[in-house]
Amino acid sequence: MNEESQIVLAEYNTLMEAEIAKSMLDSAGIPSTIRNEYMSTIYPVGTMPAQLVVRKEDYERARDLLRHR
Repeated sequence: MNEESQIVLAEYNTLMEAEIAKSMLDSAGIPSTIRNEYMSTIYPVGTMPAQLVVRKEDYERARDLLRHR
């Protein structure tokens, strides 16, 4: 994904939470990535959250999907 076409959909205190949300998006055909994937496991909870990132054009659909989980 191009950095300019990405937007942070959500931030999670644990990598596991971010992975679950990413899996849900993947299942719905919405491509996503996790930023700070490794840093969020090194630093104390809440210091460097894992960020779930999607394309701008997928943001609304992805947000609605995660909201109803």
